This record gives sequence, C-alpha cells and structure tokens, in this order.
Amino acid sequence: MKACILVMGICGTGKTTIASRLATHLNLPFIEADEFHPPENIQKMTAGIPLDDEDRIIWLDRLSQELQLSEANGFVLACSALKKKYRKQLAKGLMHKMLVFHLQGSKHIITDRMKARNHFMPATLIDSQLEILELSPDLISIDINQSVENILEQIRFQIDLK
Repeated sequence: MKACILVMGICGTGKTTIASRLATHLNLPFIEADEFHPPENIQKMTAGIPLDDEDRIIWLDRLSQELQLSEANGFVLACSALKKKYRKQLAKGLMHKMLVFHLQGSKHIITDRMKARNHFMPATLIDSQLEILELSPDLISIDINQSVENILEQIRFQIDLK
C-alpha cells in the first residue's frame, strides 16, 4: 500500500503544480480533479458562477470511485475539496487514511496568480471559494508564499512523519 495524498485549497493556490510534482517525486499516479467535472460544471465556472453542493455531487462521486480504484497503488490528488463533507466523500470507501495538505495564502497572492494563468476558472470566484472553505484539524496547512521546492520539501517532511 502506497500513500494516498490530497493536495487541496482554493483556486490559484498551486494544487496542480504541487500535486503533480509530488506525484513524480513519490512515483505515484497523479489525479487532477478538474478532469472529472461534468461539462455543465465547467460551463458554470467559466461564466463566473460558483458551483453549489448539488453541482459537486456527480464530480465528487466520480473522484471517489477513481480514488478507490487507485488506492492499492497510491495516488496524489489535486482537488479543491473545500468543505469537510467533500473531503469525507472523497475518502469514502478508502481502506487507508488519506493525508490532506491544505495550500493556503493571502487573497492578494492568489488573485495575482489567477490573473496570470490560463484556466477556465476566473479570479472572480476566489471570494466564493473562501466563503465555503472549511478548515479541520486533520489538514496539514502549507503556506504558498514560498518556492515550489520549499513547499514540496515541507510536504515530504510531513509524509515522512506519518
């Protein structure tokens, strides 16, 4: 059994960059949650409309099934997973604990990052994501106001402790 890792946070925190690099370093499959959204969700977000819980049901179910299939080999998942119940849904059916790393940073830094990238999700959705973000004691928080290498080093250190 290899590690099951979730790299989560609001849009623009670097989930994909960190999770994909971590997966490569750990020799684990990388799973990008955005690839599991139904087209309707992508259309809403592209139009600047925040998703609600109902919009996320199919998406989270698809991801949960993928994680169950991937668990034996381990995985690194990049996913917003903003609410505790979303994280519970993702972990449903897993036999082993999923380590959860929360990438966090100032709204200013995140806004600048969002404006500089080419993604379907506009910077106007930052506030809606911050509004629903639920922190919990199981999260290992990592500040994004540092180099990618330093972030990865902190995550690898935490994995070694577990």
